[in-house]
Amino acid sequence: MRLALTPLPRRGTSLPPVLPVMAVLALLALPLTPDGAGPADAMSGLAVLYCAIRLVRDRRRPLSRTAAMVLGLPVVGLAVAAMGALSPWAGVTGMGRCLQVFVLVPAAVLLLIRHLGDFRLLTWSLVGLALWQGAVGVHQYVTRTGASYQGEDIRAVGTFGPQDVMGMATVAAVGLVCALGLALGRTSPRQRWVAVGCALVLLVPLALSFSRGAWIATAVTCAAQLVLAGLRRALKTAAAVAAVGVILVGGLGVGTAMLQERIDSITRVADAPDQSVVDRFALWAAATGMWRDHPVTGVGLKGFPEYRDGYASPALSAASDTEGAGSAYRRQPLLSPHNMYLLVLSEQGLIGLSALAGSWLALLVGGLRRLSRTRASQGPGLDCALVACGLLVWQLTDFLYADIGGPSTVLTGVCFGLAAWWALAGHGERAGSASVPAPRSVEEAVAR
Repeated sequence: MRLALTPLPRRGTSLPPVLPVMAVLALLALPLTPDGAGPADAMSGLAVLYCAIRLVRDRRRPLSRTAAMVLGLPVVGLAVAAMGALSPWAGVTGMGRCLQVFVLVPAAVLLLIRHLGDFRLLTWSLVGLALWQGAVGVHQYVTRTGASYQGEDIRAVGTFGPQDVMGMATVAAVGLVCALGLALGRTSPRQRWVAVGCALVLLVPLALSFSRGAWIATAVTCAAQLVLAGLRRALKTAAAVAAVGVILVGGLGVGTAMLQERIDSITRVADAPDQSVVDRFALWAAATGMWRDHPVTGVGLKGFPEYRDGYASPALSAASDTEGAGSAYRRQPLLSPHNMYLLVLSEQGLIGLSALAGSWLALLVGGLRRLSRTRASQGPGLDCALVACGLLVWQLTDFLYADIGGPSTVLTGVCFGLAAWWALAGHGERAGSASVPAPRSVEEAVAR
């Protein structure tokens, strides 16, 4: 008599497929190397390779047609701009960086997330990274070992140092947006209260970063999340956050005056701008001038620094002073307009900006539509919806005052990946796509 052999059941403790992405976030918590490089960029490449190996092993279709079109749209402008670069090396390196941040890493994150549980795991990882970097930043402020600000080493920069002064501000803001999204969802009360506590704590390092752009982007995003979660909850939560924020900021002592001055400077950008604002306006004008002379294809990837002096006004200081946080005094050249839209417009022209902005707009529309359906059906995943849409709104708002560059840039790719999964997962699963739709019930999420 022949016995039928049945395979042993798989263990339910298998490692989550998003583990490589979590490793990227963990490496962002480490100090930079002496040359300013970060290991997270290398790990992001390994995460993309791991994703490709999984697809080949499982013999699955990489992306649905919709997802491939949306995420692949920026490649058009990048290819044209790379051909117009001043040198082949500039074209290759510039295209590689943009592909990493806007195409490859987001696609890998989209494909590695299987369900809401994986999404929440990455979201809490972002909150954890923000708490760590925020703790380092607050310690720098208290012990006066941060980056130099108005002659004092008090600016919170985390482990990123003064060379990437926006790094900790970006991490803290992203963590706060994630925590607020989790707090406004329909998860367990314990998780919501923990998320509220994390969001309130992260207000402190975000304030001590003295980053006006991050403040504006965070305020806009949090307001949008509150409105999307429901007007009544928005009013209650806004009142509570405002009250606690006043208490926390008021307890900072000597920093209160500096914070107030920094906040007031936002309204004086036209009447009495400081040198950083003057430089920003000069760089924006230079980028606009490049676009006027090269409206369709731009000056080519990595071309802004080479053309900058020919278009910038004499008011541009061309470099900023950086020191503190363990680094010696250094003049850091201003090699970008500090506005992602103007950077793309100047280097890639209308073709590049249309392709990139079209991809982002498709993600935003898809994410908001799915959020609306989730709210209407009272289904699970409202917290993930608010996180995904919030991260996208924050990034698109922050791009008005910043662009890509530095070791913290890989975080941008992860955020776009989370937004892409929420907006695109499940589109075309009937055609054999590897994208996995969100579970329809809590039981289904647990079963997966």
